[in-house]
Amino acid sequence: QVQLVESGGGLVQAGGSLRLSCAASGRTISNYAMGWFRQAPGKEREYVAIRSGSTTVYADSVKGRFTVSRDNAKNTLYLQMSGLKPEDTAVYYCASAARLGLTVRATGYDSWGQGTQVTVSS
Repeated sequence: QVQLVESGGGLVQAGGSLRLSCAASGRTISNYAMGWFRQAPGKEREYVAIRSGSTTVYADSVKGRFTVSRDNAKNTLYLQMSGLKPEDTAVYYCASAARLGLTVRATGYDSWGQGTQVTVSS
């Protein structure tokens, strides 16, 4: 059974930085697509970044500000967020797919973490 545990969320001022972590068990994340998604109140869940193999894609809204990295030894995925804006405020989720591929649809992922709140104040 795949388990994903996110951490690192919090309250930060606009322009600040945070690093989210997603510790995985039950699946070797380097062999599967992994994604970061977020959901703001009253909005649909949206993709932030997808990592599959050595390729990463980013949503236009975060491109140039967010960076995904992976520590294979720790089986952990990271999301480094800088230049944060109030509109980045959301619950951030880590997700794992049962295959490789750069799918940006949430339905393409079969395992999800519990989410971590990121709040950016203006």
